[in-house]
Amino acid sequence: MKVLNYGSLNVDYVYSVDHIIVGGETQHSSKLEVFSGGKGLNQSIALAKAGVSVYHAGIVGSDGDILLDACKEAGVNTKYIRRLPVKGGHTMIQVDKNAQNCIILYGGTNQMQTREFVDEVLADFGEGDYLLLQNEINMLDYIIDQAYEKKMKIVMNPSPFDDKLNTCDLGKIYLFLLNEIEGEQITGYKDKDQILDAMAEKFPNARFVLTLGSDGAVYYDGKEKVFQDIFKVKAVDTTAAGDTFTGYFIAAVIEGRSVQEALRMAAKASSIAVSRPGATPSIPAMDEVKRELGM
Repeated sequence: MKVLNYGSLNVDYVYSVDHIIVGGETQHSSKLEVFSGGKGLNQSIALAKAGVSVYHAGIVGSDGDILLDACKEAGVNTKYIRRLPVKGGHTMIQVDKNAQNCIILYGGTNQMQTREFVDEVLADFGEGDYLLLQNEINMLDYIIDQAYEKKMKIVMNPSPFDDKLNTCDLGKIYLFLLNEIEGEQITGYKDKDQILDAMAEKFPNARFVLTLGSDGAVYYDGKEKVFQDIFKVKAVDTTAAGDTFTGYFIAAVIEGRSVQEALRMAAKASSIAVSRPGATPSIPAMDEVKRELGM
């Protein structure tokens, strides 16, 4: 069984500000930091740090050395990462004094996937292999269709949610990992139980993990709901919190742990990540997570 994450790779430009800027305002930033990031890369690094042998597929630009270095340092296999001689994906991130953030995303090379490249990547994967996807690359509909034909287990983090997802056959998804906002965007409901019930009705063959911010997370398979509270820490930067949770949850499931154990490990890993600055640099290794949990 192999694990493929086909997703975005971004250079993150993180500006420390007093408060999130509003329309017409000019504000000095107290600090600028440059990190590797992108939901795809963050989740691959979380998987790798959680002990999973993961392949990452995607495209970087001429500024992609920092991204390839981050993969190699974390142990992510870069066999399926291509480089184009153009500007790659990047973000401009504001982080305020309360550790809240807002993000402007430029797709760059992340939006340059082709059918030929998708076919080339998926040729090496088949039945029972895991495929992790987010919504920061193009060709998602084609990737889902081709992976489903190969009987891969498709895990979807539908973030950021937009109309592009309406072109995808989400009935082919094995596991959804989403937050309250994405849950409301898909179902029209704000209440967590209504979101999960509506998701289960809409996608009866799938399983769901709904993250609830400071209210924890809940798993639902259409029958049983399993809840996990947060581990309270002083937040410094929440940028990679959800991606860390996603990577660790999937890793624990692949390892054969129970849903409750998987949620607990993911929650602990996420709590460690938010206590540190940056996206990929904030993601903890499995040894640290186990030590914090007394395992």
